[in-house]
Amino acid sequence: MDDAVRSYIDAIGPDHRPLFDRLHRLILAVHPDATVVLSYQMPTYKAGRNRLFLGMWKHGVSIYGWRHGHDAGFTDRHPDLTFSKGTIRLRPEDAAAIPDDELRALFHAVLDPDPGT
Repeated sequence: MDDAVRSYIDAIGPDHRPLFDRLHRLILAVHPDATVVLSYQMPTYKAGRNRLFLGMWKHGVSIYGWRHGHDAGFTDRHPDLTFSKGTIRLRPEDAAAIPDDELRALFHAVLDPDPGT
């Protein structure tokens, strides 16, 4: 992890740091080979040609970067967490109700290579 990413993570406030750390840990569990860089001023997880972005907002962590239909059904199950096309906004209290397995499935769907491409 480069210094820019480390600085971004170190600046996350204590109210949201546990959620960020959980997502970060789950992404790297799904793709330990993922490279983490700063892109668009947020941590970006690169696995092959695929990208997943985590960005802070005042109430939690936003997840960006998947193509339509490549979210393992996450947005269908949690439409209230979808802020706009391609954005999931997770507050700590929302994330507490979502099991790690469901988040791992989302991260797999976003970062795993699409056999159809």
